[in-house]
Amino acid sequence: MIRGLIFDLDGVIVDTAKYHFLAWKKLCDQLGFKFDINDNELLKGVSRVRSFEIILDINGQKMSEEKIQKYCTIKNKIYLEYINRLTEDELLPGVKDFMTKARDKGYKTAIGSASKNSLLILERLHIHEMFDAIIDGNKVSNAKPDPEVFVKAAQELGLQNSECIVFEDSVAGIVAAHNGGMKAIGVGNAEVQSYCDYFIKGFSNIDECVLIKKAEGE
Repeated sequence: MIRGLIFDLDGVIVDTAKYHFLAWKKLCDQLGFKFDINDNELLKGVSRVRSFEIILDINGQKMSEEKIQKYCTIKNKIYLEYINRLTEDELLPGVKDFMTKARDKGYKTAIGSASKNSLLILERLHIHEMFDAIIDGNKVSNAKPDPEVFVKAAQELGLQNSECIVFEDSVAGIVAAHNGGMKAIGVGNAEVQSYCDYFIKGFSNIDECVLIKKAEGE
């Protein structure tokens, strides 16, 4: 029986992917690296450091760990300039209504995100109090598709992995959920349809109970 709902953040609750892209693009332009919107797709659901390592691979470059950390810090500063302008209007359609109804029906809710800025983003959106647990890049050491972020979220909710269902927009996130023994609902990104247990375009006009039953195969 599903008792917990675990949500990825970027692309599921709010579209901050565009700000990650703009921040990485600005950094890459400064470094003289190639980076476009197609390259950005490879970064979905992975950590900041791993994202920069992918960018280095794309450009056939190598750097010391010290320099990688340096440039990841610069990227994050650029990203935070965008995030600090976030407003509640940037919540994806239907998210707040879906969350409110799910919590009213007794479901526990958590964030399971690679972002180290999750709390700041949730506070800017005025929805941080809607989550019983927030597990992000500050609390995990392994990136998706490792299931650590979702397993820790389930633990903090006081639930078994099998009692939780994950909402994700990346293939790495879907695989991570399955690796943790959880069902996964794909959101928005059509590329995840062949990996997830059920797919929705978004949260508008979605009945949470019906959705969960469909994801469980009932």
